[in-house]
Amino acid sequence: MAAMIRSIREQIQASYETRLRILQDETLLANLEQVAKKIITAYEQGGKVLLAGNGGSAADAQHIAAEFVNQFNFKRPGLAALALTTDSSIITAIANDYGYENIFARQLEANGDTGDVFIGISTSGNSKNVLKALVACKQQGLFSVGLTGEQGGGMAEVCDVCLTVPATSTPRIQEAHILIGHIICGVVEEALFGQGA
Repeated sequence: MAAMIRSIREQIQASYETRLRILQDETLLANLEQVAKKIITAYEQGGKVLLAGNGGSAADAQHIAAEFVNQFNFKRPGLAALALTTDSSIITAIANDYGYENIFARQLEANGDTGDVFIGISTSGNSKNVLKALVACKQQGLFSVGLTGEQGGGMAEVCDVCLTVPATSTPRIQEAHILIGHIICGVVEEALFGQGA
């Protein structure tokens, strides 16, 4: 049992240290502010947020979209957000006809508008379908955000802002991604509606 408790403590400590590095990373904090401001502007102009990722990152995309659409810290009008990971008929049709690497780019072509914000989530920064979606953003006038791990991968080169979590462990990166998503939701909600609106 002592070994199990030690493992639990080590994982909690690693998660804490990742969050502390985020808190001390002035570049990441400034980039986070820039993303929040872009999303606020998009909503003020009638736009929306679109999100995508694979596996756990798909779940994170859906989680963040739900916070925008429903509510985060307090009751307020819904905000338009769409996770491109939820419609199995669309995903399988695109994968069948155009290949799996196009499942998000094709949806952006159909649902993305100039001024919208796309958030692509990949712990490695190298998911092919997320990379293709980020390239599609440039062609369609969407502001693109990458949510990745420490290295940034290929996403660091193609998105407008890359939020790189200072960690290399996939679980620690994923934990930080939902923290960042929550921060963005909270800041945007407060800016648009004020506390308790």
